[in-house]
Amino acid sequence: MVEMIGAKALIHALEKEGVDIVFGLPGGANLPIYDALVDANFRHILVRHEQSASHMADGYARIKRKAGVCFATSGPGATNLITGIATAHADSSPMIAVTGQVPLAMIGKDAFQETDIIGVANPCTKYAFQPRSAHEIPETVKKAFYIAESGRPGPVLIDIPKDVQQSSADMNFPELIKVRGYSPVVDADLSQLGKSVEILLNAERPIIMGGGGVILSGAFSELQAVAEILMAPVVTTFKGKGSFPENHPLAMGPIGMHGHAEANKMILEADCILAVGARFSDRSVGRYDEFGRGMSIIHMDVDPAEIGKNKSVDVAVIGDVKSSLRTLVKMLSKVIVKKDQDNPWVRRRKELIDHYAETLKDYPRDLTARKALKKLREILPANSIATTEVGQCQMWASLHFDVISPGTFFSSTGLGTMGFGFPASIGAKAARPVVPVVDIAGDGSFNMTENSLAVSVLDNLPVIVFLMNNYMLGMVAQWQRTFYNRRYSGVHQRNCPDYVKIAQAYGAQGIKAQSLSELEKAIRSALKMEVATVIDIIIDPEEDVYPFVIPGTGLKDMVTG
Repeated sequence: MVEMIGAKALIHALEKEGVDIVFGLPGGANLPIYDALVDANFRHILVRHEQSASHMADGYARIKRKAGVCFATSGPGATNLITGIATAHADSSPMIAVTGQVPLAMIGKDAFQETDIIGVANPCTKYAFQPRSAHEIPETVKKAFYIAESGRPGPVLIDIPKDVQQSSADMNFPELIKVRGYSPVVDADLSQLGKSVEILLNAERPIIMGGGGVILSGAFSELQAVAEILMAPVVTTFKGKGSFPENHPLAMGPIGMHGHAEANKMILEADCILAVGARFSDRSVGRYDEFGRGMSIIHMDVDPAEIGKNKSVDVAVIGDVKSSLRTLVKMLSKVIVKKDQDNPWVRRRKELIDHYAETLKDYPRDLTARKALKKLREILPANSIATTEVGQCQMWASLHFDVISPGTFFSSTGLGTMGFGFPASIGAKAARPVVPVVDIAGDGSFNMTENSLAVSVLDNLPVIVFLMNNYMLGMVAQWQRTFYNRRYSGVHQRNCPDYVKIAQAYGAQGIKAQSLSELEKAIRSALKMEVATVIDIIIDPEEDVYPFVIPGTGLKDMVTG
């Protein structure tokens, strides 16, 4: 044991967990932590808003596949983290959020900058801790990381009263801990895997649906091996985009509201679905009463609560999906060598892709969202990381930006948080500084966290903002065109601000692109820069995203424009 104050114990406990970067903002209630941070053996990145701190920690976590850490003070500092915490919770991203709190004696007295952040955070965290004495801090941190990173990952909050940070105690830093009532399942039931093999062998039109769980567990090679043994086409959820290389001969891209038309069509023709780490969300499958009718459904997931929540399934395989898929590969390999690559089901995949390539036409203009994203993919190295904002830009990315290297694309999918993409790209760059990182953005979403340009510039984390700019809240405007007889309300951003000047004001590079040739030059210039670049790409405000599955309808009702 060693005697130290709570704030120093927190920093030491984080060091023992291998933390190398923390994103945060100081305030009155976490000043002892920031004083201890001066002597820390990890990097602190000062943010311009706490919401961005949580998104940066989230972006870091999704690349590292380990918990990202963010700091905030009490009251508004803590509540500003909540949107990012809820985003991480919806997308199963591991995070440790550490907040300051008013002293113990002041809790419940409506003290200055007091908020019951435990009560606020409980619905959107895996767990929330409030150590009431300094000696509890090391064990609390150890438990927090274990909970955040094990099973189905997610955010954990540690709220530390100021006097607990300042109090001195004999500290014991445990190497192993147990959390009562928490024991996530890792290894799948072999009998359930055996049933899965039987169904897959008897299926004539099997299809694999890769979800975000594949990415979280890093089960890329295992998923590909199963697909190739079965010669089964692979679709993904939008959260699962990047779980399977989209230039693979069996890839069909995302399904869902703005999924690939051929993927939406083909999954309805399947007689067996192997859903891996997916949750059958409404955005992916449309109407629950229609989806999966007449099909056998095998559902693999680490979280037993997801089994049967949205769709009844024939076989449930509960456990880490990487481990489950690895065992499935072994079992399939014993009973099948490899299915014929030239079978009618695989030929059907190509028929549908060719049909929709001919049917779905782009706008005739020189520069469109589709052409812009195709150009970006053409120029970017395959291992580059892409994040997205939320809105039309996100859906265009789903449709037109192919992910080649698995695990290099992510977005706010469950919560759909505008402002997520840019700070998340900075967190991703901090996690993997040697590869290009691009935020595929729209002007409405980028406006919400553009002040993180200061963080990108001052902390030498150069990312590229690929800003498709129609000076509109484009997704809302599209809905108003489609469902409200073009009665626009609250969507016009009226040519403000000038993004080139905004970038330059922060010390970044700003480039306006109004043609495809200008865009190509801008992308190549941005890749050479050692500072953030905002590429302002002028997009027609009337350009819509298609295909489109209208809410309340099924995939069969897809509108192609």
